[in-house]
Amino acid sequence: MAGFVSNLLILLLLFQNICLGFRSPLSDFKRYKDTSTSLSNECLGSDQPVISFGMSDFVLDIRMPAVTPKQSDTYLCMSVPLPVDDEAYVVDFKPHASMDTVHHMLLFGCNEPSSTENYWDCDEGTCKDKSNILYAWARNAPPTKLPKGVGFRVGGETGSRYFVLQVHYGDVSAFRDKHKDCSGVTLHLTHQKQPLIAGMYLMMSVNTVIPPGKKVVDADIACHYKRSPMHLFAYRVHTHRLGKVVSGYRVRNGQWTLIGRQSPQLPQAFYPVKYPVDISYDDILAARCVFSGEGRTTETHIGGTANDEMCNFYIMYYMEAKHAVSYMTCTQNTNPEMFRNIPQEANIPIPVKFDVMKMMHGHHEETKDSDTGSLLQQDKKEEDEILDQETKDNDASYLLQQAKKEEAEILDQGFHIEEAVEWAGLDLKLGQVSGLALDPENNLVVFHRGDHVWDENSFDSKFVYQQRGLGPIEQNTIIVLNPSNAKLLHSTGKSLFYLPHGLSVDKNGNYWVTDVALHQVFKLGANDKEPLLILGVPLQPGSDKNHFCQPTDVAVDPITGSIYVSDGYCNSRIIQFSPNGLFVMQWGEETSLGRSRPGQFRIPHSLALIPDLSQLCVADRENGRIQCFRLETGEFIREIKHKAFGRELFAVSYVSGGLLFAVNGMPYPGEAESVQGFVMNFSTGEIIDTFIPLRKNFVMPHDIVASEDRTVFVGDVHAKAVWKFASVEKMNHRSVKKAGIEVQETKESETIVEARLKNKPESRDPLKNVDKQHLVQQASSTGVSFVLITTLLIIPVVVLLVILVFIRWRKTTVYGGNSDGERKLDSSSGRILGRLRGKGGGGINLGNFFASHKGYSRKGFDRLSTEGSDQEKDEDDGTDSEEECSASPLPPAPSSS
Repeated sequence: MAGFVSNLLILLLLFQNICLGFRSPLSDFKRYKDTSTSLSNECLGSDQPVISFGMSDFVLDIRMPAVTPKQSDTYLCMSVPLPVDDEAYVVDFKPHASMDTVHHMLLFGCNEPSSTENYWDCDEGTCKDKSNILYAWARNAPPTKLPKGVGFRVGGETGSRYFVLQVHYGDVSAFRDKHKDCSGVTLHLTHQKQPLIAGMYLMMSVNTVIPPGKKVVDADIACHYKRSPMHLFAYRVHTHRLGKVVSGYRVRNGQWTLIGRQSPQLPQAFYPVKYPVDISYDDILAARCVFSGEGRTTETHIGGTANDEMCNFYIMYYMEAKHAVSYMTCTQNTNPEMFRNIPQEANIPIPVKFDVMKMMHGHHEETKDSDTGSLLQQDKKEEDEILDQETKDNDASYLLQQAKKEEAEILDQGFHIEEAVEWAGLDLKLGQVSGLALDPENNLVVFHRGDHVWDENSFDSKFVYQQRGLGPIEQNTIIVLNPSNAKLLHSTGKSLFYLPHGLSVDKNGNYWVTDVALHQVFKLGANDKEPLLILGVPLQPGSDKNHFCQPTDVAVDPITGSIYVSDGYCNSRIIQFSPNGLFVMQWGEETSLGRSRPGQFRIPHSLALIPDLSQLCVADRENGRIQCFRLETGEFIREIKHKAFGRELFAVSYVSGGLLFAVNGMPYPGEAESVQGFVMNFSTGEIIDTFIPLRKNFVMPHDIVASEDRTVFVGDVHAKAVWKFASVEKMNHRSVKKAGIEVQETKESETIVEARLKNKPESRDPLKNVDKQHLVQQASSTGVSFVLITTLLIIPVVVLLVILVFIRWRKTTVYGGNSDGERKLDSSSGRILGRLRGKGGGGINLGNFFASHKGYSRKGFDRLSTEGSDQEKDEDDGTDSEEECSASPLPPAPSSS
């Protein structure tokens, strides 16, 4: 009986330890929060990001790796990969910074940091690809706090895979003792799907001019909201030195509701929206920046230098997950008259005391007299530089007025595209290649005409197809190729089309095509033999809402699902349809005699959709230009036209990062412009590279498509071929750095991206491999599933039972059940019990083991003290996008394709 009681006691104690193991993650994180009130001068054990996790939640500690800035206004960056492959959500932030050392911090999400070093000077940039601001902290500003159930989506197929921390050290006098700094932010992430997804809305003025000496200048921005409802919870303002106050409003039925109002000379972090504000379809978002030109002797324009200005109003919002859009912009003023009714508060500057300014910018009392000039210089530099990355990241540097101010862009003169001569796709037996696209897996999709040809006998003078007797094309007209080796992956489209033309692929992998003979637009599933949607009346040309006349291309907005059709050879318009094919609106007209005006077309031939900027760019073929329009309204934005285009521009393609690709047509007799491909900077419209094939020659390049890695495919309708092109660096298997080209962004980055040639050697820091190994280990540990944890808990129980059975057997066989045996069993049980309690030498302490893997409370975090710092000590934090025959009687007649 005594033995049974002893065994039962051991099991009870074991389960007590197990329960403590389950409880410890959350309780330990609470202790982690409660003890994070002071930041030591030296960093202890913070060389690596530290991850703590519970069942579905984990903590990612992002810290500067014990750095000592050498001079004032130093910007340092470091990156941490998301330690899991699947989708996760950032649901809370906890800053670790002291105003005595750190001026401000920004946290970005992206897929490729600018460096793989342990940390680097942010002069090298933050991210090589597009990035989003997730978090901002500045002196004396409260930390950003997400509402319950709201998270930033990261990882998975669409989310960011890296976090990049950028820290601005203002005045480095605090580092006279050469101590190490580990400022940063702790993220609470969860694998649990969040019902509400956070995002960013940027409102920015693009054409404000501030006259010298003028006391008050207003910069107004307003856009109609055309998406699913969103709820606003934080805002951030930004200008340079001339800004006095920035205010943002929702306007609904003439009623102005304040979102936020702040002086841009105060800490430029995200401030909470005081009262809940929701934005519904057709509401107006409006913002005003008030400037003063006093003290200036020349005009001040919007731009990215210290002598320019900016007017930015950021809104942090959340939406239902099924409708979530991570980023939106507004860069226009749709209703200037509306601002006559703006609340008077928007015109009243917010005074900022000099001592507050001094404290904000990190200058200590003893530098009051000697560093006043330095203060002003630092203010200009910081407030200029805080623009660069954010505006580039948000694709909001696409400003016409700013083009001449952009001294360098995301690419420089050394960037070059050449044919990938090893690609076998040039040898494929195809018909006339009319359309190209990339599917969601980045495979190449080709639309060709099989054994049908568009020639002078194809249509009559009324654009009615004359070769119906041939029947539809009997070959598969849509083929999917491996982009690396041109191997056939899939084919479809047999017996459906007469004269294929335009092609695009939507985010779900559906094919959208146009047929100029049928005068129709089709939506096809990748594996469907019958179309999912058909627009237009077969073989009947027309110009009303239900008919097309030789439609050339189609594009689908990945955010709204809206359908845009360029129509076409005998109509000169762009038509928008709803996702289910209902007519919404149209814009455009035929080119008048003389100079073509904005919104006029002579064969709108190809479409490139830029969803992040809500723009649609059209290759206006016979006018030899690109025209860009606003998606929501069809409003003309700008034209891109170069002499090198010649008279014809056939196709255009856009990729994220600000690159625009195009191909032109053959020159007219006596003209010098050659047929070639173009790479353009979308922001400025500048041609930064041209390319031609090495094998064969372009005859009539008809379509072009490009991917973000600068791989380009061109289809030629007369050569019946598809070429592949790639950047020189990629083809030679060299990194951007090794090729001597390095993307350089301004430190704080809120507008302009600068690219320079640098002969900077690659780092051979052996710590990089250690870092990667460490993070891989973290990633694997973070992904521990519930089943695995349960298994690990059961194993000790089984082992314990085996030991108990063995002891019982030994007692029975050796001691025969006498009292000595019982005493020995009690002694053995005591030793086992002591070891389970962690008191035996080398024993397993289950409670402490599980307590070291912490969870995270969803209760948020405390307001950051502006007096002290909050670095935890190790023991407490656990660091814890032709004719074809003559389409128009206008001379000269366009070529055929």
